[in-house]
Amino acid sequence: MHKDRILKLAKGFRGRAKNCIRIARERVEKALQYSYRDRRNKKRDMRSLWIQRINAGTRQHGVNYGNFMHGLMKENIQLNRKVLSELSMHEPYSFKALVDISRNAFPGNKNVVLPPKKEGISVVL
Repeated sequence: MHKDRILKLAKGFRGRAKNCIRIARERVEKALQYSYRDRRNKKRDMRSLWIQRINAGTRQHGVNYGNFMHGLMKENIQLNRKVLSELSMHEPYSFKALVDISRNAFPGNKNVVLPPKKEGISVVL
Protein backbone atom coordinates (compact mmCIF):
# COMPACT_ATOMS: atom_id res chain seq x y z
CA MET A 1 0.00 0.00 0.00
CA HIS A 2 1.03 3.56 -0.59
CA LYS A 3 2.16 5.71 2.32
CA ASP A 4 -0.77 8.14 2.04
CA ARG A 5 -3.31 5.34 2.07
CA ILE A 6 -1.74 3.72 5.14
CA LEU A 7 -1.73 7.00 7.07
CA LYS A 8 -5.33 7.63 6.04
CA LEU A 9 -6.33 4.22 7.41
CA ALA A 10 -4.30 4.86 10.58
CA LYS A 11 -6.22 8.05 11.38
CA GLY A 12 -7.45 7.88 14.96
CA PHE A 13 -4.80 5.45 16.16
CA ARG A 14 -2.90 6.28 19.35
CA GLY A 15 0.70 7.40 19.66
CA ARG A 16 3.14 7.04 16.79
CA ALA A 17 0.87 4.49 15.11
CA LYS A 18 -0.96 7.37 13.44
CA ASN A 19 2.00 9.25 11.92
CA CYS A 20 5.11 7.03 11.82
CA ILE A 21 4.85 4.98 8.62
CA ARG A 22 6.61 1.84 9.85
CA ILE A 23 4.48 1.52 13.00
CA ALA A 24 1.35 2.68 11.16
CA ARG A 25 1.82 -0.04 8.53
CA GLU A 26 1.97 -2.77 11.20
CA ARG A 27 -1.03 -1.40 13.08
CA VAL A 28 -3.10 -0.99 9.88
CA GLU A 29 -2.30 -4.53 8.74
CA LYS A 30 -3.34 -5.91 12.13
CA ALA A 31 -6.49 -3.77 12.14
CA LEU A 32 -7.46 -5.10 8.71
CA GLN A 33 -6.92 -8.66 9.94
CA TYR A 34 -9.17 -8.00 12.92
CA SER A 35 -11.88 -6.47 10.76
CA TYR A 36 -11.79 -9.44 8.35
CA ARG A 37 -12.07 -11.91 11.24
CA ASP A 38 -14.76 -10.00 13.08
CA ARG A 39 -17.01 -9.62 10.05
CA ARG A 40 -17.39 -13.41 10.23
CA ASN A 41 -17.65 -13.52 14.04
CA LYS A 42 -20.43 -10.93 13.94
CA LYS A 43 -22.63 -13.32 11.95
CA ARG A 44 -21.90 -16.08 14.46
CA ASP A 45 -22.66 -13.85 17.44
CA MET A 46 -25.94 -12.60 15.98
CA ARG A 47 -27.17 -16.13 15.28
CA SER A 48 -26.32 -17.10 18.86
CA LEU A 49 -28.23 -14.08 20.19
CA TRP A 50 -31.30 -14.95 18.08
CA ILE A 51 -31.27 -18.53 19.37
CA GLN A 52 -31.06 -17.32 22.99
CA ARG A 53 -34.03 -15.00 22.47
CA ILE A 54 -36.11 -17.72 20.82
CA ASN A 55 -35.24 -20.17 23.59
CA ALA A 56 -36.27 -17.66 26.26
CA GLY A 57 -39.56 -17.05 24.47
CA THR A 58 -40.39 -20.72 24.00
CA ARG A 59 -39.54 -21.65 27.59
CA GLN A 60 -42.16 -19.16 28.79
CA HIS A 61 -44.68 -21.41 27.05
CA GLY A 62 -43.17 -24.67 28.32
CA VAL A 63 -41.27 -25.80 25.21
CA ASN A 64 -37.54 -25.86 24.67
CA TYR A 65 -35.78 -24.45 21.62
CA GLY A 66 -34.96 -27.74 19.90
CA ASN A 67 -38.47 -29.14 20.12
CA PHE A 68 -39.93 -25.82 18.99
CA MET A 69 -37.73 -25.68 15.90
CA HIS A 70 -38.41 -29.34 15.12
CA GLY A 71 -42.16 -28.74 15.32
CA LEU A 72 -41.88 -25.76 12.96
CA MET A 73 -39.84 -27.85 10.55
CA LYS A 74 -42.48 -30.61 10.57
CA GLU A 75 -45.20 -28.04 9.85
CA ASN A 76 -43.06 -26.58 7.04
CA ILE A 77 -43.03 -23.11 8.62
CA GLN A 78 -39.97 -21.49 7.12
CA LEU A 79 -39.25 -18.48 9.31
CA ASN A 80 -35.63 -17.76 9.96
CA ARG A 81 -34.17 -17.26 13.43
CA LYS A 82 -33.90 -13.50 13.05
CA VAL A 83 -37.64 -13.15 12.39
CA LEU A 84 -38.52 -15.62 15.16
CA SER A 85 -36.45 -13.68 17.69
CA GLU A 86 -38.14 -10.42 16.68
CA LEU A 87 -41.55 -12.09 17.04
CA SER A 88 -40.66 -13.44 20.47
CA MET A 89 -39.69 -9.96 21.71
CA HIS A 90 -42.21 -7.67 20.00
CA GLU A 91 -45.20 -9.89 19.09
CA PRO A 92 -45.79 -12.28 22.01
CA TYR A 93 -49.29 -13.35 20.89
CA SER A 94 -48.12 -14.20 17.37
CA PHE A 95 -45.17 -16.07 18.84
CA LYS A 96 -47.49 -18.01 21.18
CA ALA A 97 -49.52 -19.07 18.13
CA LEU A 98 -46.33 -20.43 16.56
CA VAL A 99 -45.46 -22.25 19.79
CA ASP A 100 -48.94 -23.83 19.81
CA ILE A 101 -48.57 -24.94 16.18
CA SER A 102 -45.17 -26.42 16.97
CA ARG A 103 -46.52 -28.15 20.08
CA ASN A 104 -49.30 -29.83 18.06
CA ALA A 105 -46.92 -30.89 15.29
CA PHE A 106 -44.32 -32.59 17.47
CA PRO A 107 -45.44 -35.16 20.07
CA GLY A 108 -42.46 -34.39 22.32
CA ASN A 109 -43.94 -30.94 23.01
CA LYS A 110 -47.33 -32.09 24.29
CA ASN A 111 -46.46 -33.53 27.68
CA VAL A 112 -44.60 -30.41 28.82
CA VAL A 113 -45.58 -28.76 32.09
CA LEU A 114 -45.58 -24.97 32.13
CA PRO A 115 -43.17 -23.42 34.63
CA PRO A 116 -44.84 -22.03 37.78
CA LYS A 117 -45.65 -18.34 37.76
CA LYS A 118 -43.83 -16.22 40.32
CA GLU A 119 -46.29 -13.97 42.10
CA GLY A 120 -43.93 -11.65 43.91
CA ILE A 121 -40.31 -11.25 44.81
CA SER A 122 -39.43 -12.08 48.38
CA VAL A 123 -35.99 -11.55 49.78
CA VAL A 124 -34.79 -13.55 52.72
CA LEU A 125 -31.75 -12.30 54.57
